[in-house]
Amino acid sequence: MTPAALRTALEARAHALGFAAFGVAPATAAPLAGARLRQWLSEGRHGDMIWMADTADRRASPQGLWPEVRSVVMLGTSYAPALDPLRHAGNPDTGVISVYAQGKDYHDTIKGRLKQLGNWLGSTGNDLKVFVDTAPVMEKPLAEAAGLGWQGKHTNLVSRAHGSWLFLGSIYTTAELPYDAVHRDLCGSCDRCQRACPTDAFPAPYRLDARRCISYLTIEHKGPIPVEFRAAIGNRIYGCDDCLAVCPWNRFAQASADLAFAARPDLAAPSLAELLALDDTGFRARFAGSPVKRIGRGRFVRNVCIAAGNSGDAALLPVLVGLAEDGDAVVAEAAAWATTQIRA
Repeated sequence: MTPAALRTALEARAHALGFAAFGVAPATAAPLAGARLRQWLSEGRHGDMIWMADTADRRASPQGLWPEVRSVVMLGTSYAPALDPLRHAGNPDTGVISVYAQGKDYHDTIKGRLKQLGNWLGSTGNDLKVFVDTAPVMEKPLAEAAGLGWQGKHTNLVSRAHGSWLFLGSIYTTAELPYDAVHRDLCGSCDRCQRACPTDAFPAPYRLDARRCISYLTIEHKGPIPVEFRAAIGNRIYGCDDCLAVCPWNRFAQASADLAFAARPDLAAPSLAELLALDDTGFRARFAGSPVKRIGRGRFVRNVCIAAGNSGDAALLPVLVGLAEDGDAVVAEAAAWATTQIRA
């Protein structure tokens, strides 16, 4: 099979498996990504994500992770929402969970599809490795190099067809495949994402300070959330979609028909009162199969306590007073803060 024929067949199989975007980049693509990563790390903007620094050399380039790789196949899966992701912002009774986490855990779903695609590619005599999110791979610069879209001013990938709503996965392979052209930046003078950020997490366009990002603070950060950001968090209890949701390119995105990522009714607008009452067993049962489960009950209830404090709802005081004695010190501190906020 010629390289062109192999690529055509691979792309057809990718679409059949549910991937909405497909592109190929050389293993030497995105040569500046490594230097930008190291600058970002040197400025401390990765916060507590120590693994970013620990894996910097492998993350900086595909060949740094796997010297034998010749082509990088980048794949995108749409999770574009049918409804406005910001419709529940400021609702004092409910928490807001990021769109990507309202359905099944994308890590498992996409990894399974990548493995199916990889099995077929492997049957043609080529070696390969598949990755989704958790590996030291620069997915967004590589996706731009493979023509899937461009890395926008909010630092996430933007697609002309799918807006800011693509899950990314990659296949590193020894196969020599025809490459796509690098996608050009189409952000222009737009700065909606910069202005939409509640915590001013963008020191400049195309630069993110994770330490100020609500997604980082509510998901990756393990300790108490800095007091200076708590009011701005509002009722966001897992992640934040503000910079993604305001992107004008979203108007071209069709709501995803992929049932794996359809919002679960109990996660679309969950009650703060119900979530505050979760013990560890209840948390694991409520979020089984969801990416939310990955952060554990402690971090999650900490987030809910912050939202409860911002709600001003005195009806939540009894459960918050109880949580102020929680065995998890981070939960207890957040509950005590929330109690003080409501009583103020």
